[in-house]
Amino acid sequence: MSDNGRWLYLFSPGRAEIPPEGGEVLGRKGMNLAAMCRLGFPVPPGFTISARLCRRYLADGTLPADFDAELRRGVAELERATGRQFGARHRPLLVSARSGAAVSMPGMMETVLNLGLNEDSVEGLMRLSGNPRFAWDSWRRLIAMFGDVVCGVPRHDFETLLTKAKEKAEVIEDYELDAKSLKLVARRSLDIFERRTKRSFPQDHFAQLREAVEAVFRSWESPRAREYRRLHNLDGLAGTAVTIQAMVFGNSGGNSGTGVAFTRDPVSGRPALYVDFLYNAQGEDLVAGIRNPETGETFSKEMPEVYEQLQDIRARLENAMRDMQDIEFTVEDGALYLLQTRSGKRSARAAVKIAVDMVAEGRVTRKEAIERLREVDPRRLALHAFAHDPERRALASAFPASAGVAVGRIALTSERAVEVAQGGDPVILVREETSADDIAGMAAARGILTSRGGRTSHAAVVARQMGITCLVGCRDLGIDLEARAVKLHNESFAEGEWLSLDGASGRVFAGRVPTEVQSDIPELAEARRWLVEEGITEHPLAE
Repeated sequence: MSDNGRWLYLFSPGRAEIPPEGGEVLGRKGMNLAAMCRLGFPVPPGFTISARLCRRYLADGTLPADFDAELRRGVAELERATGRQFGARHRPLLVSARSGAAVSMPGMMETVLNLGLNEDSVEGLMRLSGNPRFAWDSWRRLIAMFGDVVCGVPRHDFETLLTKAKEKAEVIEDYELDAKSLKLVARRSLDIFERRTKRSFPQDHFAQLREAVEAVFRSWESPRAREYRRLHNLDGLAGTAVTIQAMVFGNSGGNSGTGVAFTRDPVSGRPALYVDFLYNAQGEDLVAGIRNPETGETFSKEMPEVYEQLQDIRARLENAMRDMQDIEFTVEDGALYLLQTRSGKRSARAAVKIAVDMVAEGRVTRKEAIERLREVDPRRLALHAFAHDPERRALASAFPASAGVAVGRIALTSERAVEVAQGGDPVILVREETSADDIAGMAAARGILTSRGGRTSHAAVVARQMGITCLVGCRDLGIDLEARAVKLHNESFAEGEWLSLDGASGRVFAGRVPTEVQSDIPELAEARRWLVEEGITEHPLAE
């Protein structure tokens, strides 16, 4: 049976359906979207499919007979809310399908964007937007993402097409490709899809949507999702909900883009917006870490009105959610839309500062803060730093995404990182960008260094939560997997040689740099005073 005879729950600005079981059914993402809608935030309309259906689907291997009617009902509501029609040639409605468990698992499960596009509706999107480049970019993205997530076509096949197109056009970034180039990429992507899957790409928009929902459910049992749940003791969760939401487009050119904003600095706990933003991009480009974003300082100058909106949302959202938030957002032609909020993953030191500050601000009670701090690993509070040496020269610099320092042997794959760690040596995992598939290698590493990506990518978020030093977007880093070597600026290092990462300055050093321990953060003394006054002796932070 479905939940009270239904499988999905609608939301749109000003109203949202929330079942009595709350997060058990809607997952954390669905619950928070519903809450933001009830608060009147600018959230694209959508509906959340029950997490209980995930458990039933995985048990039965198929969706129940009554699901299709529910799915069509949900889409019909979206059509009414947006004034567009799903899969239509004129004014097409496109949707996303995103996972959302009861506990946030950043990047561990699947997402499919731009559902509803086909060879007819891409023409309609072109006429509606007046932007052929945007239409062909969205179409090639759907083919690649659907091929990878739903049908298991290696993502590398589609990425190689894009790389060759950029080489031919003599450009560096995806967004520099013109409409003609992207149309050719889309056509060749269809050829790859058909050759790999032995089937035509589905032109029926409801078939696309149904298959995407099933793929998101299946991703609950993916190796990376299982490993994440094992590492974080989350084996009791029932499954993932799926949120279907009307698309808004950060890749539509002009004053558009995609961003992630933490309402406080997740590394230090400082009460200020912490923003990464990509122009002319979709959300997966940012959270997957495949491009280097602008930071909040630049974004605030280039989009001051949107930044001020985020500042207002920051205060209102923290008051409502009573915790530091991690917000995913899109700007379409200058208009801000919120796609998600969740309690932000943070370093142990940030967790202590945020808890103490929020008590002082009256957002949470002392007892609530003490309970939240039970999740803090006290071993991660001591901040290691490199011993001062004015003669020491950095090889390169990157964006610091997680504090502390790390010294270890270079490993170029997740598998090698696990092997080196099991052999007893510390590891620095060096990648162009990390993906959620690297979760085992990340857990084995002391530090992570990437040539691409931002501070709010899934890799950076997970590293920060796990207390792993992480530097991202190192422009001077080159990786040669065939030679099993890396180049930093003008110096080469073989896999297995030693590197040192400074999470405070973002600098990279050769060899093993001596470290020293800095004093605990000031707020720790306040938190420990609470424990004494409350008579609590059994607590991770108790002295």
